[in-house]
Amino acid sequence: MTITTLSSREFQQNANQAQKAARNGPVFITNRGRPTQVLLSYEDYQRITGRRRNIVAALSMPGLASIEFEIPRSKDLPRPADLS
Repeated sequence: MTITTLSSREFQQNANQAQKAARNGPVFITNRGRPTQVLLSYEDYQRITGRRRNIVAALSMPGLASIEFEIPRSKDLPRPADLS
């Protein structure tokens, strides 16, 4: 992982460079020599925050209606109990 430091002026002038650098590690943005922001890749952000999609969010994603999904029947499933 590479840590990059850019002044706020450098960041404004070279946002594309900062985005590329964020692929390899965090980019610290400074204002008057003091760190004020950090630019991360989305993957790094998810890893750090531990946020994971829940089943509701995953199933509500656009385009899922066009995906065919069939759950195969298992012969190993228990049979219903005969209570007669």
